[in-house]
Amino acid sequence: MRRGSIHALIGPNGAGKTTCFNLLTHFLSPTRGQIFYNGREITGASPSKIARMGLVRSFQISAVFPHLTVLENVRLALQRKRGHSFDFWRSERVLDELNDAARQLIEAVGLTEFENTVAVELAYGRKRALEIATTLALDPEMMLLDEPTAGMGHEDVDRIAALIKKVAANRTVLMVEHNLSVVEHLCSTITVLARGEVLAEGDYGTVSRNAQVIEAYMGAGHA
Repeated sequence: MRRGSIHALIGPNGAGKTTCFNLLTHFLSPTRGQIFYNGREITGASPSKIARMGLVRSFQISAVFPHLTVLENVRLALQRKRGHSFDFWRSERVLDELNDAARQLIEAVGLTEFENTVAVELAYGRKRALEIATTLALDPEMMLLDEPTAGMGHEDVDRIAALIKKVAANRTVLMVEHNLSVVEHLCSTITVLARGEVLAEGDYGTVSRNAQVIEAYMGAGHA
């Protein structure tokens, strides 16, 4: 992947997109081959070690703590930078020093008015925005976003797409996305998978005209 780009990974169901993410972040172990990140082999490294190296992912299902507030969710993600393993023994007031940084991230994703809202009460699109905030709290150099707009209405799709474009500044983003309009407007490079293999790669115009892609992904006769 080219550094600083927004790169899409698309393909029909079962093509291997999430499996690819799971391999990159070692939620699955590869049976062969090597994985390199920033010139360093990470094959077999633990998910936590990979995240600390700056390669951070989101999941298809929103992965926030439902009964914590927006502020508490982001503050918890920021805790990693403290480097302490025993904060659970300490007063909650110790974590107040993270509030300003948490609020900056919350503002960046447009959730300032919801900082005291319990996550379970957020609309789906705002939960995804919260997840992006907690991902940003880990200070990623590269973000893997797995279907960030799945299940959203048009208004939320536009909001999250704009948010991805905003947070991608000075970062590299690899995203799995089924909404081809989002892919077309956000991504400079698109890789199409089918049955675990790369079918085509290029910009949106190139892959959308590829006969194999039309047949395997978009459906025969798609204009």
